[in-house]
Amino acid sequence: MRSKIFTSIIVAFAFTALGAPDNYDAILPVRGFCIAAPRPKGVDRFVNFINTALAPRHVNTLVLRVDYNFQYKGHPEVADGDSLSLADVKKLVAMCRKDNIRLIPEIDLLGHQSYRTNIGGLLRAHPEFDETPWIKVPGYCRSYCPLHPQVHDVVFSVMDELCDAFECDAFHAGMDEVFYIGESQCPRCAGHNPAELFAGEVAAIHDHLQSRGRQMWMWGDRLLDSKAAGVGKWEASEAGTAPAIDLIPKDVMICDWHYESAVPTPAYFAIKGFHVIMCPWKKASVAVDEADDMVRWRSRVAPELREHFEGVMQTVWSSAERFLDNDYGVSEGTNSWNCFTAMSSEIKKLAKKPVGTVRK
Repeated sequence: MRSKIFTSIIVAFAFTALGAPDNYDAILPVRGFCIAAPRPKGVDRFVNFINTALAPRHVNTLVLRVDYNFQYKGHPEVADGDSLSLADVKKLVAMCRKDNIRLIPEIDLLGHQSYRTNIGGLLRAHPEFDETPWIKVPGYCRSYCPLHPQVHDVVFSVMDELCDAFECDAFHAGMDEVFYIGESQCPRCAGHNPAELFAGEVAAIHDHLQSRGRQMWMWGDRLLDSKAAGVGKWEASEAGTAPAIDLIPKDVMICDWHYESAVPTPAYFAIKGFHVIMCPWKKASVAVDEADDMVRWRSRVAPELREHFEGVMQTVWSSAERFLDNDYGVSEGTNSWNCFTAMSSEIKKLAKKPVGTVRK
């Protein structure tokens, strides 16, 4: 009897000293971080960053933009020089497993096959897949042709190989900022509805991943109409792809990014039946507002919608090395680290409150 009383006193003292358990998972099931995968020489440093910077701030999802920074065996022609080896990837996998972080690799599919003068691995090795071969470099955001009869043989192969290496149950397919689709000079896509073309590519990728027990993640901008959302052609579509929102599978995770203000489009995605997360970049005030919005929606909407609001994910749009050299640890100014730490602090405050209450 005395031992039970003594145990109860110890437990009570521990809760008094440490505070009640936080509600991180209840208020925001997804607390993510998205960044380019490190190059081989930076892997050990990045693994340490995961353990000492992300895990202590309750990040539970890490999206790594790998693209062609991997030594693909099935299609070695698409790999960048000085790419991650399988052993490098396993270091990342092991640390994320240790820290209970869901690790999700990303390859930008459909769009983002080039940036300025840099042609990505797929079109560099297979120029026949280019949707717009007549556009000269430099050009922004080339696309592959979704109707090319051989494109999926390569895309699905590298996608599967990367997912196997990362031992993942989800894959981020990118799909953002697709400006070239259904081009009139394309012998296959000319005359096709852009929304149907876009939806068809989403469905093809989704169905392939689903057949292997993996969830598809994607950016949400091409599913928003620019005029209706009141944002520009980067954060939403002016190319006629927005109606695809009614044509794609509902179990795709939507990563809804807005960097200048907390545009309330997650509510639109949720009403349409999707699970959605909000994604800031480098404005701390926007990150705080987006975290607040997500928690507020989860606490106030009908139960049928609540679980559609999954959480938030910080984005970093530089190399991992540049981020660690220039942003990491710099708490002042406009940068991704400052944005992330502000959002993390806000989530910590919200998690201390009883579930169902929100910040005013």
